[in-house]
Amino acid sequence: MNATRERWGSPLGFILATTGFSVGLGNIWRFPYLAGENGGGAFLLIYILLAVLIGIPLFTAEISLGRRAQATPLAGMRKLAGRSPFRAIAWLGAGAAFLIMSYYQLIMGWIAAYFIRALRGGFGAGSVQAAAESFAAFTSRPGEVLAYSIPVMLLTGLIIARGLRRGVERAARLLIPLLFFFLVGLAIVSLQFEGAWEGVRWYLAPDFSAIGPGTWLAALGQAFYSIGVGMMGAFVFGSYLHPRHSDIPGSAASIVACDTIAAILAGFVMFPALFAFNMEPDQGAGLLFVTMAGLFGRLPAGDVAAAFFFFFVFIAGLTSGLALIEALTASAMDSLGWSRRRSLWVVLALVVLAGVPLALGAGPWAALQVGGRGLFELADYVSGNIFLTVGGLAISLYVAVAWGFERFRAETNQGAGRFRITAAWGPVMRFVVPVAVALVVLAGLGLLS
Repeated sequence: MNATRERWGSPLGFILATTGFSVGLGNIWRFPYLAGENGGGAFLLIYILLAVLIGIPLFTAEISLGRRAQATPLAGMRKLAGRSPFRAIAWLGAGAAFLIMSYYQLIMGWIAAYFIRALRGGFGAGSVQAAAESFAAFTSRPGEVLAYSIPVMLLTGLIIARGLRRGVERAARLLIPLLFFFLVGLAIVSLQFEGAWEGVRWYLAPDFSAIGPGTWLAALGQAFYSIGVGMMGAFVFGSYLHPRHSDIPGSAASIVACDTIAAILAGFVMFPALFAFNMEPDQGAGLLFVTMAGLFGRLPAGDVAAAFFFFFVFIAGLTSGLALIEALTASAMDSLGWSRRRSLWVVLALVVLAGVPLALGAGPWAALQVGGRGLFELADYVSGNIFLTVGGLAISLYVAVAWGFERFRAETNQGAGRFRITAAWGPVMRFVVPVAVALVVLAGLGLLS
């Protein structure tokens, strides 16, 4: 055991911090717009199925890998996998985390801007079209977007600079209960509107005609994105656990359950209100900033409601951003031998620089596209639908082939409570997870007819 390695202050601290990593903009921003584009209830049903069948086993395996390695992914997989191709797990995770943060910071800037706009009384009566034009005009000004996103990154850095216990863990203890308080409260308010239950019926009733290969890939990518499979956070947070006295299976199941509940609740915040005001749910990535902004313009005291809403969304984004930057920072510390502060500020500088072309991609570089996608959309697609899913496939194959199920089971059950890895997990980890992930990836990429 590495006696100098930072440790969680308590099991609850680990669960809250890792829940904060999982529950973020993937639940509040990405899940509702993907559900809106993929038939509502049909997408929700597939998402829950994949979260339970694939998300929990892979998230458990990734945490267990981190605890076993007692190091971050780049150093840890070098230790565990040697020169085998499974070392790619670490690089896929690092690439996913970096790509996600390159555009995640911009979304955080959008959220901060809309929160300040609400405080200034900027959500007057207006149409969805006017809200869309306002959002497009704002995002087309990269300097203004970066002026909001860079302070958010500095705030993230100041929290992480305090260390694991005094920074990440202490922030999670404050922010996660507050996050769920806001989420439940906003869902209750949304359900009070006249006509809201039409949105509930659309959200919960599966439209199986909307399901195609792309739906499965989107749902799997969203499960990985939201839960946090394949982006290093679970590996890094697992590496801070005591190697023998930590309950990985129970903690992983609790975290995935909280994450899934948060995503479902986000739908109850969004869709009932949208249907009550005759607004379309399939607005894509702009759902949070176009349709919801148009909604606030129609509500009595809409600026107050908008301020509460965007403050809540900001908290959700901050908790995940903390985990991703911590993962990248810790990896630099382990791999390069740098101090926490040096690693942190180098990582932040690189992430901010990577965000500049993505910000320009909505403005002066809007005509620049790759495969029919703008730079921002390309970063989201590659990280969520390729890096995370391929990384998840690599983790499942490592458990099935290199580590071996029985050794994985024995390692993961060290310190476990009532919920343990049983022999019934064997076929799931050996066959169901790798085959399902491989088929969904291939079908979604159009490589299977």
